[in-house]
Amino acid sequence: MRKIFFLLFVSIIGTTFSQNEANIWYFGNNAGLDFSNGDPTPLNNGQLSTVEGCSSFSDSNGDLLFYSDGITVYNKNHVVMQNGNNLGGNPSSSQSGLIVPSPGDPNIFYLFTVGTNAVGQTGYPQNAGFKYYTIDMTTNGGLG
Repeated sequence: MRKIFFLLFVSIIGTTFSQNEANIWYFGNNAGLDFSNGDPTPLNNGQLSTVEGCSSFSDSNGDLLFYSDGITVYNKNHVVMQNGNNLGGNPSSSQSGLIVPSPGDPNIFYLFTVGTNAVGQTGYPQNAGFKYYTIDMTTNGGLG
C-alpha cells in the first residue's frame, strides 16, 4: 500500500512541475514576471498598460506564446497579432481576457473577452458583452 501511495505522489509531483504554460505573466505598466527558473524574475518589455484583467499563455517549454488585456492580443514578440485589436474586452473587468487551449489541438487557443455595461466609460465599447476569438498558432510563421 505504501508503494502505491509513493508512486501516486511521485507521479502527481512530476506532472505538477512539468506544466510550464503559466511560466510567464504579463500585466499592467508594461510589467511581467517570469517563473521559468523557479523564482520570479521581473520583466519590463510587455505592452499592457491595464491595472486589471489580463492573461498570458506559454507553451509546454515555458516559452511565451501570447498575452492579452481583452482589448488587444500580443504575440511573443510583443507585436499586435493579425486581427488582434478592438476585441471588445474591458480592462476594468476582473478578467477581461481569458485564454483557454483547445483540448483537441495544441496549436489552437480561445480568447474569451468580457465587455462593460458601465455608462459613461469612454474609450471602450458599451455593452460589448461576452465574445470569443480563435487563435491559430500555425499562422503568421508561428506567431498566431
